[in-house]
Amino acid sequence: MFHKSHPQFYPARQSIRLDPKGKSLKDEDVLQHLPVGTTATFYFRDLGAQISWVTVFLTEYTGPLVIYLLFYFRVPFIYAPKYDFTTSKHWVVHLACMCHSFHYVKRLLETLFVHRFSHGTMPLRNIFKNCSYYWGFAAWMAYYINHPLYTPPSEFTNIQFILVTLEFFNFCQIGNLSIHIALRNLRPPGSKTRKIPYPTKNPFTWIFVLVSCPNYTYELGSWLGFTLMTQCLPVAFFTLVGFIQMTVWAKGKHRSYLKEFRDYPPLRSPILPFVL
Repeated sequence: MFHKSHPQFYPARQSIRLDPKGKSLKDEDVLQHLPVGTTATFYFRDLGAQISWVTVFLTEYTGPLVIYLLFYFRVPFIYAPKYDFTTSKHWVVHLACMCHSFHYVKRLLETLFVHRFSHGTMPLRNIFKNCSYYWGFAAWMAYYINHPLYTPPSEFTNIQFILVTLEFFNFCQIGNLSIHIALRNLRPPGSKTRKIPYPTKNPFTWIFVLVSCPNYTYELGSWLGFTLMTQCLPVAFFTLVGFIQMTVWAKGKHRSYLKEFRDYPPLRSPILPFVL
């Protein structure tokens, strides 16, 4: 009804509230069930131009994938001209490129075929902030890892250590995917249903016994493995910043679970078992 009289404010831009400072009403709220009398005053707020979450994720994740490869192949104008299209002599550099590329290809495929979003859109202005974060860090990491003068610290160049970090990275990547699939199966297509996630027959989901958001736990583990593999300071900083941000998200989701479900398992922590 509001959209018909004000076509410029399509539904995704609308925030309808009972109180100017209150929370937005949900799409599924019914007027008869709201705490109002025979008359009610509704307050409208324009949320601004919106963009779909699928578009946001595809943009966020395509950037780091392409940017890293530009540095890996040493295209002109990045390093000195004599290094154009040369390759590194360190095999860990090639392994790091494969891991980084795999990570973002996985994210793109999850966006297209796994994730089910409770909210269809987000403010358009946020995509610039998000892309700056992912694209900027990707360029910073790639510049140093693929630099012609990059040399892994000698005490960490042994094959056994690198293979351990690779196995840990792959383990966490599979775990992250397993959690995303488990969360997807909790929500029927086209719905916003929320349920308590529990471990399934997949061993990678058993961490749900101790953690509310194990997808973030596995994500942290992946980047920790990548940090140890490359021994690169920008990667370590990206891992730290990501850990801080994911902790904020995990705590928020953990509080929502506790508030919404009275029978929520009390043993769970937001992101790290028994710690955080």
